Amino acid sequence: MILESPDETDLDYEHLHGHQGTVVEIISDDAGTVTGNQREGHPFRVEIANSNTIDVRRRDFRPV
Repeated sequence: MILESPDETDLDYEHLHGHQGTVVEIISDDAGTVTGNQREGHPFRVEIANSNTIDVRRRDFRPV
């Protein structure tokens, strides 16, 4: 996957946009209930190149 945050004002944009990573876990939270979009309730834990993990939403990446 390639991280592509659509929000250039996001604090993570500069150091994550365009980097590749691998989904290592799918998490559940209550964001889908809050937003009314159930797909938002499943963030993805992604391992990036430096072996760190970050949690992102579907809108923040595209598959490769």
